[in-house]
Amino acid sequence: MYTLTISSNYLFLVLGFFAFAFLFSIVIAPIYTSFLYKNRIGKKIRDTNYNGEKTPIYTKLHRGKENTPTMGGVIIWLPAAIITLLANYSRSGTLLPLFSLVSTGMIGGIDDLMNVFGVGISRGGMRFITKLILYCAVAVVGVWWFAYKLDWLTRDIYIPFVGGVSIGYWYIPLFVLVLVFSAFAANQTDGLDGLAGGVYAIAFVAYSLIALLQGNLPLAVFCATVSGSILAFLWFNIFPARFFMGDTGAMSLGMTISVIAFLTNTLYALPFIIFIPIVEAITTIIQITSKRFFHRKVFLVAPIHHHFEAVGWPETKVTMRFWVISAVFSALGLVLILVKNF
Repeated sequence: MYTLTISSNYLFLVLGFFAFAFLFSIVIAPIYTSFLYKNRIGKKIRDTNYNGEKTPIYTKLHRGKENTPTMGGVIIWLPAAIITLLANYSRSGTLLPLFSLVSTGMIGGIDDLMNVFGVGISRGGMRFITKLILYCAVAVVGVWWFAYKLDWLTRDIYIPFVGGVSIGYWYIPLFVLVLVFSAFAANQTDGLDGLAGGVYAIAFVAYSLIALLQGNLPLAVFCATVSGSILAFLWFNIFPARFFMGDTGAMSLGMTISVIAFLTNTLYALPFIIFIPIVEAITTIIQITSKRFFHRKVFLVAPIHHHFEAVGWPETKVTMRFWVISAVFSALGLVLILVKNF
C-alpha cells in the first residue's frame, strides 16, 4: 500500500530537478534554434501519404508551416540525459528509460534529417517498415533487460479488480507491442503546435507522482527531469511554433513513457495517462482501414486533431482542449492507482 505522506526531502529533489531541467533546457534552446535556422533544418510538408495518395486537406492546412525548423525534441532528451548521467543518483533505476529515451531519440533524429534533406519514401523520411524494425529492435533490447536483468518474467502484472496475473513469456510480445504502439501513437500526436509537448509534460508529471508514491525516488526524479525539459521545449513550441518536436522527440517520449509504466507495474493506468495519443493512433488506424477496405474516409483528415482543424476549429483551440482532456484522464489514471491501495 502506498503512503500518501511523501518525504519533504523527496519533494525537494523532484521539484529541484524539474526546475533545473527547465532552466537548463530553456537556456540552450535559443542557441540550438539559431543553429537550426542557420543550417535550414526545416520540416518539409509532404503532399502525399505513405501510400503515395494525395493529401489536399492536410497540405492546405499546413503548407504555411513548411521549412519551420524540426528536431526540437533534442531539447528534451539531450538535457534530460545529461542531467541524469551527471546527477548519478541511481543509474540502475534509470538506465532502461534513459536508454529508451536516447536510442529512440537518435533514430527519430535520423528520420527527421532524411525528411529535411529529401531522402527516403516520397523524399520525406524513412519507410514505415524500416522505422518499425528499428523501434522493435529497441523494444527487444528493453524486454531483454526486463526479463533477464530485472527478472520480470516471474512477476505478476496487476489488473484492476482482478489482482496480480502471471503471464510468463507472454510478457515479451506484450512489452514490445506496447512500446512500439506507444512510440507511433506519440508520433501521431505531434501534429499541432504545442500538442504533443503539453500532453507528454502532463504524462511525465503523473508518472513522477506515481514513482514518488511507490517510494522510487530515482525514477520520480527522472520523470521530473524529462517533464521540466518538455516544458522548456513547449515554451518555444507554443503557437506559432519556433520549431517542431519531430520524430526525435515524439518517438522517444512515447516509448519511454511505456517503459516507465512497466517499471512501475501500472500498465493498466497507461491508457488513461496517454489517452490522447491512443485516440490519435486509433483514429489513424480506423481511417487507413476504412479507406483500404471500404474506399471511404471516416474522418476528413486523420489523426483526429487534423479532423477538428478541417471542420473549422482554430489550431490553438484543438491543442488546449486536448491538454485539458489529457489532464483529466491523467487524474483518472492516478485515481485508479490510488483506489487499488485502499
